[in-house]
Amino acid sequence: MAEVKEKKKETAELSIEEKLRALYELQQVDSEIDKIQLLRGELPLEVQDLEDEIAGLETRVAKYEEEIKNFEDDISKKKNEIVESEALIKKYEEQQMNVRNNREFDSLTKEIEFQKLEAELCQKRIKEFSAQEAEKKELIEAAKKNLEERTIDLKNKKSELDEIISDTKKEEDILQKKSKDFEKIIEPRLLTAYKRIRENARNGLAVVTVERDACGGCFNNIPPQRQLDIKLRKKIIVCEYCGRILVDQDISKKN
Repeated sequence: MAEVKEKKKETAELSIEEKLRALYELQQVDSEIDKIQLLRGELPLEVQDLEDEIAGLETRVAKYEEEIKNFEDDISKKKNEIVESEALIKKYEEQQMNVRNNREFDSLTKEIEFQKLEAELCQKRIKEFSAQEAEKKELIEAAKKNLEERTIDLKNKKSELDEIISDTKKEEDILQKKSKDFEKIIEPRLLTAYKRIRENARNGLAVVTVERDACGGCFNNIPPQRQLDIKLRKKIIVCEYCGRILVDQDISKKN
């Protein structure tokens, strides 16, 4: 708690010039981090997209396999029903040999016809289930082929990304630490404003110098009196066109 209070005290005691210099130094460090991350380009997004696509394909394959299992169960069930119908047909045909009158014979004949229709219907359903099963197997084959290709793509993209990260990790870690150190000495309100401007700026520049009488961010002209105020470093001045924090080119020089 004492350390936090001390840090707040140190932050509050910074002059406007010191705050501007801290913001400028933070911007320089963050810009270097941006350059490193720019080297990765779209690779992180491409890796994420491939991972999402692979997960989707795996889910699809699992769904198809579950449907095939259901078709197999349905086919097995219908085959059992055919066996039961055939057994009943045989039973009724044997009973016909011992009937006492035509009424009993006709009744058994109707039962036999009914069971034959049931067996035919089961055969029809088996053909339908088999056709659907074959269709799902084709879809699985296509999905697995696509999955294999995407897995290879992901492996290559990850390898490329890992190589870039490996080459720049040490430098980025050092810069990230510097960035955090500068953030600690900048008051929260100012730091929040800096981060908001960075997020809205296409090139990530929240703090820019005045170059050739113009804003180093949007290149609009800065009036002479405003330039003088910027050089005096007595207050935080932002560009009236783009909202970036303006500093003079000598801000990096230590007095």
